[in-house]
Amino acid sequence: MPYHNLKALIKAIRACKTLADERALIQKESAAIRTSFKEEDSYTRHNNIAKLLYIHMLGYPAHFGQIECLKLVASPRFSDKRLGYLGIMLLLDENQEVLTLVTNSLKNDMNHSNMYAVGLALCTFANISSEEMSRDLANEIEKLLGSSNTYIRKKAALCALRVVKKVPDLIDHFTAKAKNLLTDRNHGNLLAAATLITEMCQLDPNCLAEFRNAVPLLVRHLKTLVTTGYSPEHDVSGITDPFLQVKLLRLMRLLGKGDQEASETMNDILAQVATNTDSTKNVGNSILYETVLTVLEIEADSGLRVMAINILGKFLSNRDNNIRYVALNTLNKVVSMDTNAVQRHRNTILDCLRDGDISIRRRALELSYALINEQNVRIMIRELLAFLEVADDEFKLGMTTQISLAAERFAPNKRWHIDTFLRVLKLAGNFVREEVLSSFIRLVAHTPELQAYTASKLFTSLQSDISQESLTLAAVWIIGEYGELLIEGGLVDEEQPRSTSDVAIVDLLVTAIESPYANYLIRQFVLTALAKMSGRPTTSSAQQSRIESLLDTYTTSLELEIQQRAVEFESLLHLGEIRVGVLERMPPPELKATVMGIVVENKPVGSTSVSKDADLLGDDLGATSPVNTAPTPKVENSQSLLEEIFGSSGASQSTSGPQPAQPKSSVNDILGLFDSPAAPATAPSSSSLFTSVSSPPVQQVQPTPPAAAPATPEPNSYIVYEKNELKITLTPQVNAQHPGMVQVMARFQVTGMNEASGINFQAAVPKTQQLKMLPMSSSSVAPGATATQMLRIIAPPGSQVKLRLRISFTIAGRSVQEQMDFAGFPPGLTNGVL
Repeated sequence: MPYHNLKALIKAIRACKTLADERALIQKESAAIRTSFKEEDSYTRHNNIAKLLYIHMLGYPAHFGQIECLKLVASPRFSDKRLGYLGIMLLLDENQEVLTLVTNSLKNDMNHSNMYAVGLALCTFANISSEEMSRDLANEIEKLLGSSNTYIRKKAALCALRVVKKVPDLIDHFTAKAKNLLTDRNHGNLLAAATLITEMCQLDPNCLAEFRNAVPLLVRHLKTLVTTGYSPEHDVSGITDPFLQVKLLRLMRLLGKGDQEASETMNDILAQVATNTDSTKNVGNSILYETVLTVLEIEADSGLRVMAINILGKFLSNRDNNIRYVALNTLNKVVSMDTNAVQRHRNTILDCLRDGDISIRRRALELSYALINEQNVRIMIRELLAFLEVADDEFKLGMTTQISLAAERFAPNKRWHIDTFLRVLKLAGNFVREEVLSSFIRLVAHTPELQAYTASKLFTSLQSDISQESLTLAAVWIIGEYGELLIEGGLVDEEQPRSTSDVAIVDLLVTAIESPYANYLIRQFVLTALAKMSGRPTTSSAQQSRIESLLDTYTTSLELEIQQRAVEFESLLHLGEIRVGVLERMPPPELKATVMGIVVENKPVGSTSVSKDADLLGDDLGATSPVNTAPTPKVENSQSLLEEIFGSSGASQSTSGPQPAQPKSSVNDILGLFDSPAAPATAPSSSSLFTSVSSPPVQQVQPTPPAAAPATPEPNSYIVYEKNELKITLTPQVNAQHPGMVQVMARFQVTGMNEASGINFQAAVPKTQQLKMLPMSSSSVAPGATATQMLRIIAPPGSQVKLRLRISFTIAGRSVQEQMDFAGFPPGLTNGVL
């Protein structure tokens, strides 16, 4: 039996004991409603639509009532219209075809004599209008914006907002009427007008000039809100209409950005809002926050900016974690604008590192990185190291990288730099990137006066803790290179030097290789260190025999790389004079920047302005940011780390002919020791030496030696490939304002009579550089035509731009694949000089 009214239906549904009972009841009632729709009784239709909307709210199908809602809208009774429009808003959306039938009803009701019927039509339009409906009714909305009725003007402004979002082309229709709305004294109309104008300015920058003339009017409205007394109609926690104040501040922020005259008009009222707003309540804090954003966005004077940053500093002492988070997040964005003003709140920011909320700790950490400079580096690093000791694992990888970068950039002396890094290795040795570790080894190699001290500290640290991977790697490498300093001078990291022996050193290396924490990479390093120790004159014959015996046990290792090293080293130890030359100390490697200095959110370490190079690269820099939430996977071979330590110059480029002799202490010879003797004399793969843009395997590749800059008819152009009827030239472009950033235009030309098709051009750069390749203009080049492709390279200033290029194409029915290395650009390219 169908239920005859909504109240009875609700009561029956609530009485259902199971979901199955409810579904059965709904199905039965829905069937009865469908049958009733065939009748033309308007009262029944009204009642059925009310029940159907309740069924829809419960999540059951109710789409069959859409047409009935349209019939209710056509009814002359207001109650029917109200329910019909409610049904349309609930049962229809802008993607349904039925919506086209609503347009005529909306147009009729927008011209209705009853303002509440007009209000219903406007409300429905603002909720469900599509692009087509917006175009059809835009003129009606524009006309209603000029209505003398306050109620209608407000709703028409919200409808105009929907129109400009759906059809930005119609913005010009509402510009004049929107400006007139700003003269309205009704708060609701002002709120709607500010929202509409803000959206128009964001969608069309041309509107900014039009509405900047209204800035004095906005200032007057805001001043009235700030200075007016208690207004019960608009009061919220003692503040007059905070919603309107926030909207006006946001609009002023848009209009004042980049305009000195408009900003000067706003300065006084912004200072007044900042000083007169109560900050003890959340409502006041919301207004102060919008005021701060406005001050920082417009061309405000320096005193006002300092006051805005002080407000954010005051937010940091608030008990509400949401307010503290917002303050830290905003300070992160503005620290480059006025670093000194933010520095005043350094202690409060450091206190946030101890907060229980992980989000606040993360934001405070990012802000701490940006505050480091030459004056406070000791204090800031000490606080960061204290936090590193108790930090969550997800923070440690980023922290070790940032602390190392800051120490490298602002270290007062090398002793402090080394001590800082040793502390990092002790606290979070399992969370140190290999680039950072290699920079530490380079530092020690270039600081001979501290090599004995560093070796002593690492020797002592490794004796007490062998669980930290990077600590073990650094200690093994340093001890292998400078172990004789420990034997000759003893441990110098204490007040009184304590003697040590070759036995203790070998025992420590054996403990490291046999420990349960030893992985594939550590075992490789230890075997190399043992071989180095055997070549030192301070190592006794007994320990040399012990090392040979230990190497012999690893000649049958199941790990191929370990077995290969053991066999090679064991053979090397029997070569007499050659052994001494090969196992001598490595020469100090080339000094270079650890990374580009890019950290969280593409901001540089330390108190400097944001790099525009980071903006140019966008997400590509973020992809190579040293701060990650998970540890970087370790390399499967120590060759990559050694090459990073000794620079990309260690990658020798072989040709088919015989190679000239190299000095015994060269990096090439040392790296060659660790490669398989059966390895072909080809260039190392780009995946180990270079940060490759793409790395599909290429077979039958004959690399060419690095080409010097040839003389070409075109100035500043360099030919890198000219055979197989294809010529490729590279033309670098630099900007003295942005040293370190190089744009290279690659041009592809056919020198023969055949068309080159399917051109695939790939490039890679050393790990210290970063590369972004834009799409190629055309993958096919006809005779006489030219195709281009742009490359963007970010490199440390002063470094040499090196490229590994790979080209594949089809010409005259045959496929060609070539690989070549190019280092012929001028040395001063990364300094902004061609």
